[in-house]
Amino acid sequence: MHDANASRASKTLVPLTASAVLVNPVGLHARPSVKLTQCAKRFAAAIEIALAADGPWTNAKSPVKVMRVKAPQGAMLYFRVAGPDGEAALAAMLALVHDGFGEA
Repeated sequence: MHDANASRASKTLVPLTASAVLVNPVGLHARPSVKLTQCAKRFAAAIEIALAADGPWTNAKSPVKVMRVKAPQGAMLYFRVAGPDGEAALAAMLALVHDGFGEA
């Protein structure tokens, strides 16, 4: 696995963060963007993505916004998650990226 320095959520719902390298051949294009947003929408947590650790952050539940990220293969994709099911949401996002969105 790649850099997954996820911090533990406390009762105050501290945001969790992690990152993963995009391994699928064409990066974050339309099909992976839709898969990512469909996965994100399964969770109550707020989920954001970025191409840099300090943002700008994009709502991972919006297919149009995620497609605008236009991350190429090999790019580091950063995640920021906050909510009651944040740990599960972050794990699902990382698994999806590590699996190459089923394309790699």
